[in-house]
Amino acid sequence: MTTHTAIAPPSTTMTTPVERDRMPQRRRRRLDLHRTLASVIVTLIVIVQVYPLAWLFLTSLRTEQDFASGNPFALPTELTLDNYARAFATGNLGLNIVNSLVVTLGANLFIVLLGMMAAYAIQVLGFRLSRVVRALFLIGIIVPVQIALVPLFIDYSSVNLLDTYLSMIIPLAGFALPMSVYLFSSFYEYIPRETYEAASIDGAGPYRIFGQITFPLSVNTIVTIVLVNSIFIWNDFIFANTFVLSDELKTIPLGLQNYIGAMGNVDWTATFAAVCITITPLLLVFLVLNKAMIYGLESGATKG
Repeated sequence: MTTHTAIAPPSTTMTTPVERDRMPQRRRRRLDLHRTLASVIVTLIVIVQVYPLAWLFLTSLRTEQDFASGNPFALPTELTLDNYARAFATGNLGLNIVNSLVVTLGANLFIVLLGMMAAYAIQVLGFRLSRVVRALFLIGIIVPVQIALVPLFIDYSSVNLLDTYLSMIIPLAGFALPMSVYLFSSFYEYIPRETYEAASIDGAGPYRIFGQITFPLSVNTIVTIVLVNSIFIWNDFIFANTFVLSDELKTIPLGLQNYIGAMGNVDWTATFAAVCITITPLLLVFLVLNKAMIYGLESGATKG
């Protein structure tokens, strides 16, 4: 005698046609809410970033009397360009810009060349303990610059490097080198090995491979590294203030001290005009090359 047991069908949640119509509407509402929140956050970030620049530019066009007697955050009641003329007359602004340009270009040259070659040797050529060498480079990212000031000052004094361009270029390049090696090696990691193997089969040596394959592919990464480091090098104060002793080699951050008069009085409107002049080159370069910079960061983080 056999017994048959009825198998109950799996329970399912039945939805009515009205509920089915409401589900897409809820998703649309959530999506619209997320878009609205994202737009609000982006707008706030833009305001926080743009407002100081706009205020700086407007203040540089205000008269001294208007800035001193009125609200410093108010709109100017009268516009003038005398502040820019006084900015060049009060300090050696042109010479300061030239010095900052020399230091920035020199430091970036060392950062790019040494970073590319080190990353190429570590990631592409490979050698024993290459991972250890890369780890040592990365440890340099967490080393604070302040601990090197006194030893560097003593060493520079003994080899007559104080008050020279190299006294600023060497530490600026050295402390930026670990991040440069990391970005270049991360990018080289995703270049197909078959590319290098094909070049080797054709008889290309490591120098030719570097010059004809690796270097052209690294253009966006180079732009990224140069832009990121240029901001910090252009605005560097600590190394310039420590190793520069004469007015002829003062960079922009040191040159702005010339606008402080007797008893600590500051010509604020001329100072703001000088700051506007000095940040304009960086802003223009960043606006022109920002797409290459973003692509370089993405290439180094994801794929080549």
